Amino acid sequence: MRHIASRDNPHFKALRKLCQSGRERRKTGLVLLDGMHLIEAYAAHCGWPAEIVVSESGTRREEIAAFLARGADGENPPPGTRTLLADALFAELAAVDTPSGIMAVAAQPKPARAPDMKADAVLLDGVQDPGNVGSILRSAAAAGIRQVLLADDCAHAWSPKTLRAAMGAHFLLDIHENADLASFLDGYGGQGAVTALDAATSLYAANLRGPVAWVFGSEGQGVRPEVAAAARLRVRIPMPGATESLNVAAAAAVCLFETLRQRL
Repeated sequence: MRHIASRDNPHFKALRKLCQSGRERRKTGLVLLDGMHLIEAYAAHCGWPAEIVVSESGTRREEIAAFLARGADGENPPPGTRTLLADALFAELAAVDTPSGIMAVAAQPKPARAPDMKADAVLLDGVQDPGNVGSILRSAAAAGIRQVLLADDCAHAWSPKTLRAAMGAHFLLDIHENADLASFLDGYGGQGAVTALDAATSLYAANLRGPVAWVFGSEGQGVRPEVAAAARLRVRIPMPGATESLNVAAAAAVCLFETLRQRL
């Protein structure tokens, strides 16, 4: 295991750049997985990561030490590179105030197939908060939806904050970034659906038993008019309380699980 204690170390600089730069992640095709849960989820669905990075204090945690000793197969130590970082350096890469003590560098999974024009889908239009994107991915996976399409103005699906919010859902989904949402909806075999405060149809009165492509928009502006126009169904989420609207991640969860409820 190589030990890095200096900020001037070239490999640490590369890790920091990977953590901070979406352009770097796209260029290299690599992602940074922060925490044991994400690493184990990746290993279960995609194979072993290329590199394991641990902090000095992390090596003294029983769970991490046991994980490194047993490996992904429960017996043999894992393959690939291991890097030990001084705690202060590890903290610079961490996505949270209390660092997990372990990260991994891994190849970004590619969609297993092209977008399916007849299957359920979630479309994100300008959702720029990585926590919201991650939460929506998690809800989509939990509701049994396999494919998610993101317009080019969304938060990067593979940023550390998005990955952390999704809690491993990425590895259960086909994620298509930089997608042309209007074109997808124009050719979609089911019905595109979008929420609107002034829609005449209640979510709970809509027929969602067939394939649905749910479209969710930016936190401030909502879905762009040209994308909303391509959706066949406009619904409102009933809100009898005094709140004017829902957070986009909450709205998505409500819509996805109402879709699931109708089919059950």
